Amino acid sequence: MNWDDLRFLVVIGREGTLAAAARRLKVDQTTVARRLRALEEALGTPLFERSDGRWQPTLLGTRVLERAGRIEEDVAGVVRMAEAGAQAVSGVVRVTSVSAIVAEYLIPRLPALYARHPELAVELIASNDNLNVSRREADIAIRLARPDSGDFLIRKLADMGFAAYGAARGDLPVPPGDWVTYNEDLAHTPEMRWLVPHLRGGRVRLRSNSVRGLAVAVASGVGHGVLPCFLADAHPGLVRLCGPQPVLSRDLWLLIHRDARQQVRVAATADWLAECFAADAAAFRGVLAGS
Repeated sequence: MNWDDLRFLVVIGREGTLAAAARRLKVDQTTVARRLRALEEALGTPLFERSDGRWQPTLLGTRVLERAGRIEEDVAGVVRMAEAGAQAVSGVVRVTSVSAIVAEYLIPRLPALYARHPELAVELIASNDNLNVSRREADIAIRLARPDSGDFLIRKLADMGFAAYGAARGDLPVPPGDWVTYNEDLAHTPEMRWLVPHLRGGRVRLRSNSVRGLAVAVASGVGHGVLPCFLADAHPGLVRLCGPQPVLSRDLWLLIHRDARQQVRVAATADWLAECFAADAAAFRGVLAGS
């Protein structure tokens, strides 16, 4: 069998469709189907069956996927071990976080990182999904929830405050009960749970999974919103509605696979990130001066 076919198998199992797997693997859908067929022929048994437009693993396919997933992580570990021998801070480091952290905080600060390490390149992945560090989907993850398990090095970066905001322009009157919120799939977040009792029968005028988009909507007078203080306090079109103290706080965590920390480019980037968040701790905490 072709061992590389296992990589295609794992991605199909993870994505659920050939089209999605093709996008993830950056190949065409025909190639994905061909590689799956080749693996099934080599093993002499079907590994997936199609149901309701999705590819579901067979009983044997589920067992093969479990083994193949472990192989994928082992291969990633071999790559990390080999890369750890390099001493120069160069190459690509993949960093993932939510879009607000990526767009509003990390990108403006990258020139300082590049000035320190000219041979370094950064790939920023803005996503609400928990990309898997063990499989090298990202080298460093900045998350708003501490993982319960995994062979990771975890470091707290900051306390991230949230407050209620409205439009700063007086000519954009917003009814007190009009709000903008996250999409339903993010209703479990602490900021959305805080908002539920404060709606008081009000209207949700806009839902979005983009914090940056919600900030623009609030500044435009669409409705009030619960936003991270580091972003909203610096926005000229927003004003706090709840006083100098944030209404809630969430921990922000830096997550690296233990093996990846041995790579000098990952270690250098992680150290720089920790320095940045330490320097801006007050802005993230969100307690206004004089309170």
